[in-house]
Amino acid sequence: MDCEIITIAHDTGGDISLNPDLMKELIPGNIGKHLIDAALKGTPLLKFGSGSPRILLCAGIHGNELPPQVAFFKLLNYLEDKKINGTVYTIPIAIPYATMKNSRRFQGWDMNRKTFTEGYVSNNILKTAQKLEIQAAADFHSTQPQSNPGIESVFCSKKPCYKSFKIADHITSQTSSKVISQEKAGTLYGGALEDELNLSGIPAVTCEVVSRNGKVDSGSVERSLMQMKSFLNYFNVI
Repeated sequence: MDCEIITIAHDTGGDISLNPDLMKELIPGNIGKHLIDAALKGTPLLKFGSGSPRILLCAGIHGNELPPQVAFFKLLNYLEDKKINGTVYTIPIAIPYATMKNSRRFQGWDMNRKTFTEGYVSNNILKTAQKLEIQAAADFHSTQPQSNPGIESVFCSKKPCYKSFKIADHITSQTSSKVISQEKAGTLYGGALEDELNLSGIPAVTCEVVSRNGKVDSGSVERSLMQMKSFLNYFNVI
């Protein structure tokens, strides 16, 4: 399958192969090897398929949340030989520099609180989603045990996009994840990518699996991959 890779931010580049905790878990396929090279230049966006629905999957807004980033390499291998009914856009490593450094922050900031602010990479992702007329999105994270939320979960909201809740309900019905729903997007956290997507009219969820920060705990990659496949399954793109 053809996969197009473009760079949507140029100040985020990093050599993710310098993160030993990440690399010991990776078995990059053909697309994965191109992704590692592309990450040197900035934030890579990968496109599979064409037409509608147009959906977006993202990981690595927090560079030290490794399981979903590892899961993405498995997802790319999975998508490589599949017929896509629609367009699947993926941002497997949102901030390669932060992933390289195994850091939650980039340029001193938590990028998942800066989506509404011009000039930050998360805002760039939001604008890219709007420009591409994305119809739904999922942002994949990991949460440290005994933190917030500290459990495998899917964050969503009912307003202004009720479809956010429907997507979360679907994913949790197929996995052991728990729905964490807000009545209105943006009331729990300010500037999160998921919330700003919902507020802009793009239904979005945040999927969390449990793993220590900067590490890949047993089973966490497989759980994240299940969430990703369930999101794809909701839209019948595979």
